[in-house]
Amino acid sequence: MISTNDFHTGLTFEFEGQLYEVVEFQHVKPGKGAAFVRSKIKNLNSGAVTERTFRAGEKVKRAHLDRKEMSYLYRSSDQFCLMDLTTYEQITLSEKEMGEAIKYLKENDTLTAVVYEENVIGVELPVTVELAVVETEPGVKGDTASGGNKPAVVETGLTVQVPLFISIGDVLRIDTRSGAYIERV
Repeated sequence: MISTNDFHTGLTFEFEGQLYEVVEFQHVKPGKGAAFVRSKIKNLNSGAVTERTFRAGEKVKRAHLDRKEMSYLYRSSDQFCLMDLTTYEQITLSEKEMGEAIKYLKENDTLTAVVYEENVIGVELPVTVELAVVETEPGVKGDTASGGNKPAVVETGLTVQVPLFISIGDVLRIDTRSGAYIERV
């Protein structure tokens, strides 16, 4: 158990049968009445972010999450097969469980699976990934990095805004947090 007075960003806890992560919190001590903790919490099962007020000192059950390095093997319809890199055990996850990660993954990529009580509840990607351009308008002579942007489709199907000089076959480094082009590799 952990007290709401000990909340910090990134803390995971179980409350009313659901897993939550603290996104934001503020300890409030009004001049009159009891102190309380105003917080924004993210439901780790649904991804919904809600605001919740707890009494100061209220106890919640701390949730210990494990992280395992996994390799993405293949996709079969709406199921994604992953392999634990230490035990070589294979698991399958649905599109919903994979979330936004499917836009950035290609076969044999490594990712981190977030595990709670032996169940995978989500995946975390590296900060950047390298993907090849499969479709974009051809560049024109004289285009520069400061010129403008155009859409490009990468090998996973993700569409990214890129500089005009990028062409088909170029490998790009893409930020998985924002989906933005960083540089040509």
